[in-house]
Amino acid sequence: MNPVAEVVVDVAVIAGAVLCLLAGVGLLRFPDVFARMHAATKPSTLGLGLVLFALAFRAEEAGDVVKLLLVIALQFLTAPVGAHMIARAAHRDGTQTSPDTVLDELAADRPFNATSS
Repeated sequence: MNPVAEVVVDVAVIAGAVLCLLAGVGLLRFPDVFARMHAATKPSTLGLGLVLFALAFRAEEAGDVVKLLLVIALQFLTAPVGAHMIARAAHRDGTQTSPDTVLDELAADRPFNATSS
C-alpha cells in the first residue's frame, strides 16, 4: 500500500474514533432525550462509516469490501430512521424538552396538548 493510501486510512480511522467518542460524550452531557438522540445517531453513524471505510480500503478480498460497504449502507439507512421514530414517539408522549429549546414545530401534532395542561 502506498504512503498516501496509508495516510487516508489513518485519518479515516482517527476521525471515526473521535466522532464515536464525541457521540458518547454527547449522550452523557446533553440535557434532553432529543439532543441525546441526535448525539447518538449522527456522529456515531459517520464515525462507524469512516472506520469501516478505512477497513474496506485495506481489505484484500472483494467479498470483504462488499460486506463492509453493505454494513455502512445499512447503518446510514437504519440509524436515522430509528432515531426519527424514537423522537416522534417521545414527542407524542409529551417528553419535556430542555429549557433551552426555542421552537417546537410539532406542538400541534400531540394528541393531548401537554403544554396547555
